[in-house]
Amino acid sequence: MNLAGRDIDSRESLLKVELRRDRIPSWEEYPFNISAVRSLEAIEFRNPVTFIAGDNGTGKSTLLEAIAIAWGFNAEGGSRNLSFATTTAHSELHRFLRLTRNVRSSRDGYFLRAESFFNVASEIERLDAIPASAPPIIQAYGGKSLHEQSHGESFMTLVMKRFRGRGLYLLDEPEAALSPTRQLAFLARMRTLVNLQSQFIIATHSPIIMAYPGARILMVESGGVREVDYEETEHFRLTRDLLNRRESFLRHLCRDE
Repeated sequence: MNLAGRDIDSRESLLKVELRRDRIPSWEEYPFNISAVRSLEAIEFRNPVTFIAGDNGTGKSTLLEAIAIAWGFNAEGGSRNLSFATTTAHSELHRFLRLTRNVRSSRDGYFLRAESFFNVASEIERLDAIPASAPPIIQAYGGKSLHEQSHGESFMTLVMKRFRGRGLYLLDEPEAALSPTRQLAFLARMRTLVNLQSQFIIATHSPIIMAYPGARILMVESGGVREVDYEETEHFRLTRDLLNRRESFLRHLCRDE
């Protein structure tokens, strides 16, 4: 499946991801047998913000992880300057991707995995404990230990302090750390960073985050990946139906057998 976007915007750092299908060893083995990969040919990123949505197990996080590793990020997250490993659970999909980049170089970039951000915070503390002439890494995050903040606080610190603009930011399920109010604050910060020529590619389940204006939404389903409108997503429809018909919705859902 080849997913083209709208006319190119020169701000984008990552222009295109192609799957080298002729090099796939077996379509019956992971990760090539999952929905996000099996029918994939190429995805063009021509919007400042792209969301990858879909049910659990469809492979949206696997695809985002592979893009991040192919770009040069650490598999567990962080900037391109962080290189560490507490696990080797990532797939080999990145070895079968071809990335097309803008000639304009990114000044910044980050890969956030909500599930392993704790490991990133620990690595920052480990590196800062080593005597060095350079300023501590944590200064780029506001100067306060990420471990001394709640999950949501540390994530907002990352977005508000560490993300500087003119960068590529790959985020895997950021809503895991954020209340609805902070998801809205995150949207506002995204707008600021987009205006600073940044690009976001985000795997998410959140109908709040997916509401970002002008974003492109790629839905991963059993048949592959397709572009959808916001109102077409299950995330929007289920949330709308629950809020509009809460009592009848829950009465049907929770009825006794």
